[in-house]
Amino acid sequence: MRTLFILLFLSLSVVLPAQRKKKTSTNPTATPASERWTGYQQRLKLEENSLIKNVPFRNVGPTVMSGRVVDLAVDPEDPTHFYVAYASGSLWETKNNGTSFEPIFDNQIVMTIGDIAVDWDNEVIYVGSGENNSSRSSYSGYGMFKSSNNGDSWENIGLTETHHIGRILIHPSDPNTIWVAALGHLYSENAERGVYKSTDGGKTWSKTLFINNRTGIIEMIMHPDNPDVLLAAAWEKDRKAWNFEEAGPGTAIYRSEDGGESWNEIADDSGFPDTNGTGRIGMAFAPSSSDIVYAILDNQDRRPKEEDAEDEGLTKDQLRSMSKEQFLALENKDINAFLDEYRFPQSYNAVDIKKDVEKGKVTAKDLVIYTEDANSLLFDTPVKGGEMYRSDDGGITWNKTHEDYIESMIFSYGYYFGQVRVDAIDPNVVYTMGVPIVRSDDGGKTFQSINEENVHVDHHALWINPNDPRHLILGNDGGVYVSYDTGASWINCNSPSVGQFYAIAVDMATPYNVYGGLQDNGVWKGPSTYEYSRSWYQEGRYPYERLMGGDGMQVAVDTRENQVVYTGYQFGNYFRIDTQTGDRQYITPRHQLGDAPFRWNWEAPIMLSSHNQDIVYFGSNRFHRSMNQGNDFETLSEELTKGGIIGDVSYGTLTSISESPSRFGLIYVGSDDGLIHRSDNAGESWSRITSKLPENFWVSTVVASAHKEGRVYASLNGYRWDNFSAMVYVSDD
Repeated sequence: MRTLFILLFLSLSVVLPAQRKKKTSTNPTATPASERWTGYQQRLKLEENSLIKNVPFRNVGPTVMSGRVVDLAVDPEDPTHFYVAYASGSLWETKNNGTSFEPIFDNQIVMTIGDIAVDWDNEVIYVGSGENNSSRSSYSGYGMFKSSNNGDSWENIGLTETHHIGRILIHPSDPNTIWVAALGHLYSENAERGVYKSTDGGKTWSKTLFINNRTGIIEMIMHPDNPDVLLAAAWEKDRKAWNFEEAGPGTAIYRSEDGGESWNEIADDSGFPDTNGTGRIGMAFAPSSSDIVYAILDNQDRRPKEEDAEDEGLTKDQLRSMSKEQFLALENKDINAFLDEYRFPQSYNAVDIKKDVEKGKVTAKDLVIYTEDANSLLFDTPVKGGEMYRSDDGGITWNKTHEDYIESMIFSYGYYFGQVRVDAIDPNVVYTMGVPIVRSDDGGKTFQSINEENVHVDHHALWINPNDPRHLILGNDGGVYVSYDTGASWINCNSPSVGQFYAIAVDMATPYNVYGGLQDNGVWKGPSTYEYSRSWYQEGRYPYERLMGGDGMQVAVDTRENQVVYTGYQFGNYFRIDTQTGDRQYITPRHQLGDAPFRWNWEAPIMLSSHNQDIVYFGSNRFHRSMNQGNDFETLSEELTKGGIIGDVSYGTLTSISESPSRFGLIYVGSDDGLIHRSDNAGESWSRITSKLPENFWVSTVVASAHKEGRVYASLNGYRWDNFSAMVYVSDD
């Protein structure tokens, strides 16, 4: 604890002077790259002079679930030697086909990567920092990095305001010529996006393609036989904390025939979609037939409504405009089928709802409102989704390869995917990646999944051996996988400890256990005494065990017996789990028919009272309290946020809960839209206490002091404005 206090003290000595600025009511602005670099240099100086710089940290894992891979680079002379770039886990190298890895990009200003490229002849590695997937946990980079000694040392070579790199290309015969596809800022507009070219190994750059301040370049590919012919995919998008517009008119394919010096957008009549719904594009040339190009498109245009909906049953659209008389005339079985489809609690049934409609307590439209939150608006949107296109003339004209929709691949969140690869020998064998990885053997007419039983989902990288197309290396949210039979079976190479933890917790057992919720890798529990070893392969049991699937979230442990755990997955879906018996009970409180759904943060906050651990505190946009271990909840507060904003991302939600260990009922809550409230009576009433704090920042943590009753700490986060100020505050009253 003393070590942790010193670390926090040193951190505060960096960040507090930066916050003495005049308060403003405008939205936060993006932090200039120069300020980020100054802060990094200050951090290095503090580390060098730290009294505890030689105190070692012990890695307690875990590794078995690995983490999100964004790119692979494989030695063409020796495919057992390759590099793996992780979204927020830095760069790793293996020389033994993934049996073991070594990190080679640690301790830089950033550790998040969008793309890598290797000049194998000269042993030069380029890292384009800043993840390219544009998800809620895609963190920004600091431009381009270069190593000329296999990662022993690195230099930053510019493009520091690009934030997110989509692709890096190296000229096959002139390694000093490189191209970079830059996405630009994720949450704010900026001009440092487009295609950049360097002819001196990254010493200087020229921007050769720019569309607008919201449109970056997500993909760029080179003709296999002619490096002067390049294709670039522009992507217009607009992500905010409350909404993500995944497509826009700036999205298009551009073609260059002079090595990227000039670019032309492909013609409107090329056959490739050109609408406001044109989203992320991934492309790949066929190595064996160099004029064949495949493109995978996230088409956000809406599907046409089905003409024949007789067997569809009762729909939301029908209920939205249905009169009282029309609703009362419905068959009970049709209403109950709707309730079952949308998972209404069993306490709701057609008979009782009709009575309430007849009395005017609720309306038919209330059944729709009950089901719709930001998450449902995202997943229930009937977009066309993933579409495959093919060009046989180097990207000048295009044809869609299939007639039907490619179902169950990228759904409505295609921004997270967008990669396509072509077999090195057969140009009709093409792979594309979404939730599953799929392969087509007929040029994209039909697809089959090769997501076998031990392979994770959400795929972002694939390498096909040019000499043996049965040999594949795959990267996804669960790490690296190797196949030697074209995806019929896979080896999981999961030794790097690169899991992306959203939250961690500990219990009071001896030795104590560590709990954590991870991005797309569930919730895990393991011993604090863990040391990395491969012995578990022989013993048959990994020291950590998974408690939940999905995206793992916050964990609250009842430390009286260290047996009962409260945790769950995204958007407030939480459970009470007995880790000894395996029993689990869904505990998330539900709103009442006639009310709008509760708004749950992606990582909803939960806490057990230290004064009585039968008491559970839970936060949506309102404060919920259970006195009996989550069996029943009371919703004690009204709105504790600014009220939310309409969009497809849940916003206007609570993010943090803390109760004073000194006094029962002294509770603080923070929200994603910048508010902190205090209750002095266990949640019965609330007062806002953030009038003197900067506005509109995400309250990442609020913590009641363990030593002084009136003291409370808060940390604010500007990530969703591309603002990287470090903000830690304390109040003593």
